[in-house]
Parts: sequence; structure tokens; C-alpha cells
Amino acid sequence: MREKSKKILMGSVVAAFVTAGSVGSLMAQDKPVIATVVKISGIPWFDRMETGVKAFGEQNPDVVASQSGPATADSAQQLQIVQDLVAKGVNALAVVPMDPAVLEGTLKRAMERGTIVVTHEADNQVNTNADVEAFNNAAYGTALNERLAECMGKAGKWTTFVGSLGSRTHLQWVGAGEENAKKYPDMQLVDPNNESFDDANGTYEKAKEILRKHPDIKGFQTSAGNDVLGVGRAIDEAGLSGKVCLVGTGLPNPSADLLESGAITAIGFWDPKNAGMAMNAVAKLLVSGKQVTDGMDLGVEGYNKVTVTKGAGDGLLVVGNGMVLVDKATYKERMF
Repeated sequence: MREKSKKILMGSVVAAFVTAGSVGSLMAQDKPVIATVVKISGIPWFDRMETGVKAFGEQNPDVVASQSGPATADSAQQLQIVQDLVAKGVNALAVVPMDPAVLEGTLKRAMERGTIVVTHEADNQVNTNADVEAFNNAAYGTALNERLAECMGKAGKWTTFVGSLGSRTHLQWVGAGEENAKKYPDMQLVDPNNESFDDANGTYEKAKEILRKHPDIKGFQTSAGNDVLGVGRAIDEAGLSGKVCLVGTGLPNPSADLLESGAITAIGFWDPKNAGMAMNAVAKLLVSGKQVTDGMDLGVEGYNKVTVTKGAGDGLLVVGNGMVLVDKATYKERMF
């Protein structure tokens, strides 16, 4: 493995409540404040989302846009950040929940106080004005698994990783993958739903355990953005690149070395930058008293003709068309 991937994997996350300005300074504003809260700060996926949040703020100088998140993938830490922002009276929250259920009570109270709530990766969130999804999650999980099945020759043992058992979209993706694999009776799912907590080093150790326990395993389907890095490193170091298949959510730039070596077969993703911009666009519309309607163009790539239906609660489900699937031959077309 090349040095770049090692640095990504071995570097510690040194971030606690990373923000584009402290909560206190946010509230010293005459403009509406839209506060984005992510699952974890300091990792490539949400660094990319912050790029989108900052870009939205630059393009919309009539609002203040910020991003914050806990230093580790911990739902309790994320809850505390959300509670602090609600107490400060931000105009809108744009949240990527670690565990939607943990946030329900606080988001309900926020909405009762007049705070607009927009969520992402949480189509089961009841207390939200709108949940914004990049695509149909079942279709995405199916697409990942179909690519995995193709690599595996539609036969052999395979397993799955999720960021946490509370991560709504991750469970949707692996659930759709498991359903898709039923088409192939020679594919055998073993030890499913390994929790990674989006920690590449922890995922690496868990993947090594699975490779030891199942030396004949043929495939991994992963969910959190860092999972492909940890599992890919384990495959690479075991000399199994090109022999064990790995398909999961990831970003092109961090995954490049492992795609080149064959340790990662393919990655799926949506651009977190665009997702951050889309969440903030919806939040701004709702703060301004405007409606989000079916077929609307949010002015963001992948969200130019959104599907709008009723959500899990009284809010809306806003679905874009931002799914991307790339491999060694195509990942350079979308480097970030």
C-alpha cells in the first residue's frame, strides 16, 4: 500500500466539534443561521460535505452556514451538539444523524420552538421538516451488491459492514444487498452487519479477524465511508487483492491506491459536497416560508429534479438522483 493510504488510515482524528465558527459567534448574526451537524468531523466524507456547506454560504450571503460534529462517531456526542445549537436558537438545523432515534426528542422540541429541521441519511426520521436523500437507498444497496456478485462470480461467502446498527441508510443498503443476493443461491452471507463506527483502523482489525475466521471468504459489502479503507488494507496486506472482492461506499481520492492495487473492487457514493448544499438549500427555502415541491430544481448537481413525497412523520422526503458507482477504470473521472 502506498504512503497516502497509510496516512489516511493511521492518522488520528484530532477534532472535537469542528466548526466553521463557534456556536456563540454563529448567534452574533443578523442573518438566519443554518447549522449543519454531521456524524463525525475530521474524516474525508464530512470534510467534503463541509466544502459544500461553505460553498453554499458563499453563494448565499443572506444566510450564515456552518458545520460541526463530534470527534468520534458517537450518537450521544452528536446529540449534545444538536442540543447546544437548539438552545442557542439557530434558525435551521441540517443534521446527518448517527442514530435517528436518539435525536427524535430534541428535534421535536426544536421544531416546537420554530427551528426548521432538515435531515439526511434518515428517511425514518419522524421529527423533521424534510429529509433529503441523494437517491433511493434500496436501489443503491442493490447496485453495490450486484457489482459484488459480479466480481464474486455469484458464488462464495460474503459479509457486510455498517457504521453502526443505528445507521438507517447503512442498514437499508446491506438489507437491499442481502435481498439481492438471494437471486444467487451459491452466495452465502456470513457474520453480517459488523459495526465499524467509521473507524478505518478498527475496521481493518475486524476485517483481519473475518479473513482468519473465513479464509475462503470471497466478498465484502461495506457502508461507512472509511470502511473500504480498513477492509481494503486488510485484503491488500493478506496478498488477496484481486482475489477477494470489496464493494462499498467510499470516495475516489482516499480510495485511489487501493482501487489501483485491486484491493477495492468498486466504490459507490454521492458527492457529500452536493448533499451538504442540497440540505442547506432546502433549509433556506423552509426558513423563508417557501415550499419544496415535486420536480423542483434545488440548484445542486444530482438534485435538479427531486422527487418529493410524504416522509415518516409530517415532513417531506426529498430524493435526488446522485448515485455514482466507479471502479479502477473510471474513478479518476470524479476525483475528490
